[in-house]
Amino acid sequence: MRVLASRRFPGPAWDELGDVDYRVGPLDRERSDVEALAVVAEPVEEQTLKLLPNLRVVANYGAGYDLIDVEACRRHGVAVTNTPGVTSAATADLTFALILAVRRRIVAGDSFVRSGGWASGWADEPLKGTEVAGSTLGIVGLGRIGSAVAQRARGFDMRVIYTRSRPDADPAYRSLADLLAEADIVSLHVPLTDETQGLIDGERLALMRDGACLVNTARGQIVDEPALVAELVSGRLQAGLDVFADEPNVPQELFELPNVVMTPHLGTATQQTREAMTRVLVDNLLAAEEGRPLPNEV
Repeated sequence: MRVLASRRFPGPAWDELGDVDYRVGPLDRERSDVEALAVVAEPVEEQTLKLLPNLRVVANYGAGYDLIDVEACRRHGVAVTNTPGVTSAATADLTFALILAVRRRIVAGDSFVRSGGWASGWADEPLKGTEVAGSTLGIVGLGRIGSAVAQRARGFDMRVIYTRSRPDADPAYRSLADLLAEADIVSLHVPLTDETQGLIDGERLALMRDGACLVNTARGQIVDEPALVAELVSGRLQAGLDVFADEPNVPQELFELPNVVMTPHLGTATQQTREAMTRVLVDNLLAAEEGRPLPNEV
């Protein structure tokens, strides 16, 4: 089975694939020889499928597959797979790193030292932060990653509340509106769907208490980005952002703000996790080649 990929994915598992072509840039001609497509953060749409008439499977490198037109793939008889599960720990770690970086002013402190501004043995204003211990963390989406974040939060003596699509009787459950109003830190862990696009809009951001922090390691389009930028420019809210609405483009207004910490979509960016993702992706491709059930069909 010939696989078309835009890159070599990390780790030894990739070498188990025998027939791989690498493309540079967008697909611009028909490839009737290609039966499998390995993609990461790349759109797969109707036009792509027309250029690959014998495609059998699209293997997505990552848990989120919002750039893939799954319905179009189904119409063409093309299966779609992803790499869930193995991304949870790394993304939860980064989420917590952003929480600590924002609340304890770690990035500002690093810049302060590097600039030579540390002139005495005691640093106070403007580097004074807010304690994480004892604060309330509101988790929007208690799936694998949200649950991993909750586990880490309890180790820091945080109070955890959550919301998800199916209400339950757990005392920690809140409606989204109540969670936003109650939490000191709100962390987003829902997939990007028609229902979640723009979920955190201006009206919902306004529910957050003054000085609260929004952390997003999910997808940028879940938040109304202009509304968030306005809140951050005003200084009313803080944010730790790993994702943006139009990556790699970041709103220019954020660059000089002291109340924002930004990273370039690093949620799964550890060697161990990236190699594990390759293992899962390759397992899906090998199953398709051998006619076995796909381990992670979406």
